[in-house]
Amino acid sequence: MKKFFASIACVAALSVGFTTTAMAQDSAATATEVVDSAKATVDSAAAAVDTAATVAPTTDEAPAEGGFHQAFKQKFIEGGADWMTPIAIALILGLAICLERIVYLNLSDVNPKKMLEDIEAALEKNDLEGAKTIARNTRGPIASIAYQALLRADQGIDIVEKSVVSYGGVQGGLLEKNLSWITLFIALSPSLGFLGTVVGMVFAFDKIEQVGDISPTVVAGGMKVALITTIGGLVVAMILQVFYNYILSLVEGIVNKMEDASITLLDIIVKRNEKFAK
Repeated sequence: MKKFFASIACVAALSVGFTTTAMAQDSAATATEVVDSAKATVDSAAAAVDTAATVAPTTDEAPAEGGFHQAFKQKFIEGGADWMTPIAIALILGLAICLERIVYLNLSDVNPKKMLEDIEAALEKNDLEGAKTIARNTRGPIASIAYQALLRADQGIDIVEKSVVSYGGVQGGLLEKNLSWITLFIALSPSLGFLGTVVGMVFAFDKIEQVGDISPTVVAGGMKVALITTIGGLVVAMILQVFYNYILSLVEGIVNKMEDASITLLDIIVKRNEKFAK
């Protein structure tokens, strides 16, 4: 019996030893997994920091570029405010006049066909006052010429024709109003640019004389101012020239309509005078 109990005691002791060893191994494995997980987390954080450090300079460089507006501002400053400011003022004033002319001419460009048909219908009934009302209530230079002609419809066709020619010249002058200012700014802008070029060259030679050296670093400053002002003046002149030519095309179109409508109106008045001659 004693041997039996001793055997049971040995088996129990061995079981406890194996269980303790297994638990110790499990704890060690769990601890290893925790350490590995912590190391992975630290590595991920370090990678994120490196990525942020890599992206940060790119983000800082983007505002530094600033796009077209920033580049234009930088070149404007490099060109010198003394010379770039008058060129910018010429551009602003020239564009303001161009826009005013474009709006005025588009409002003046009215198809006279409907008006002439209504006037002809009224004159066929010998309703001269009704024809005047139609012309007076229609906007545009063609309607103004027609109204002046109808005012003198009873004074003979020669008087009517002279009235049309005279008032047509007045309306043509109104159509071409302020165009001389646009041509002034077109000529003035490159002139200011070339003047800035000459002044920049003078400054460059002054620096050469002071330093006694003709190295590129000495000449670069004055040459840069010279070239930027020239470019600015030429760009302004080209922009205004495009608008000026477009305005001239509008004026020519309206003048052609005025001449055609004037001839048609004279024929209508002659027909009316012959029909209702006393």
